[in-house]
Amino acid sequence: MILLAMLSGAATGIVLGLLGSGGSIIAVPALLYLLHVEPKQAIAMSLGIVAITATIAAWDNWRRGNVDIGVAAVFGLFGAAGTFGGTRLGVHTPVTFQLGLFALVMLAAAWRMLKTKKQPVVQAAQLAVAGGPAVSFAETGKLKGRMGQIALLGIGVGALTGLVGVGGGFLIVPALVLLSGIPMKIAVGTSLAIVAANASTGFAGYLGAVPVDWTMMASFTAVTVAGSFAGTRLAHRFSQETLKRSFGVFLIFVATYIMIKSVA
Repeated sequence: MILLAMLSGAATGIVLGLLGSGGSIIAVPALLYLLHVEPKQAIAMSLGIVAITATIAAWDNWRRGNVDIGVAAVFGLFGAAGTFGGTRLGVHTPVTFQLGLFALVMLAAAWRMLKTKKQPVVQAAQLAVAGGPAVSFAETGKLKGRMGQIALLGIGVGALTGLVGVGGGFLIVPALVLLSGIPMKIAVGTSLAIVAANASTGFAGYLGAVPVDWTMMASFTAVTVAGSFAGTRLAHRFSQETLKRSFGVFLIFVATYIMIKSVA
């Protein structure tokens, strides 16, 4: 059991390190089908695992200057509120619905991974932030008109986090780039801070209502953190586009399996 937890945690961490998201999308199925944890317990434990891992990663990014504190505060505050509401709903939601929604989230993530980027837009965004230190729209006052959108998105992503146990990084990163205009590496660091806040709130919301196997969770988390550092080092050796496409195909297979198992 502990060996499976370690292998599953390593896989979760490596995916986080390679792609900057997708940790909980691996953790929940691993807990469910490899370690045979009950669905609601798996969702709660995955939130705790992601909370710790994302907090460590966010701190490292903040130390490197890759976190926009203003954006993270607004998104995280409203996201935490949405997450708490999502956990209250998740405790009483039928497991079949939760797993079905989780599978749909996986398919949405797969679509984003497999979607071809529009290179001219990406190049323009890179040119806009080239030639100097990263400065977000929040720092220049241009983000004020979009803070409402960020707050609403925070509530929506937070509710999804609490309900099905996903961190939402694959949704948060592109949203931050589009709404705040910050560069990708700042968006990734800021997203990790938001995910850490959401997942922590979600885990706290499930405590007392759902049993937690603390030994398994600790083993899983420790190896996930180590795996994330290994994945970060490996990321430089592979094409990011190849990694995303491979992960997208993997998500389709896992989502299909979850759908079949949940209705069987």
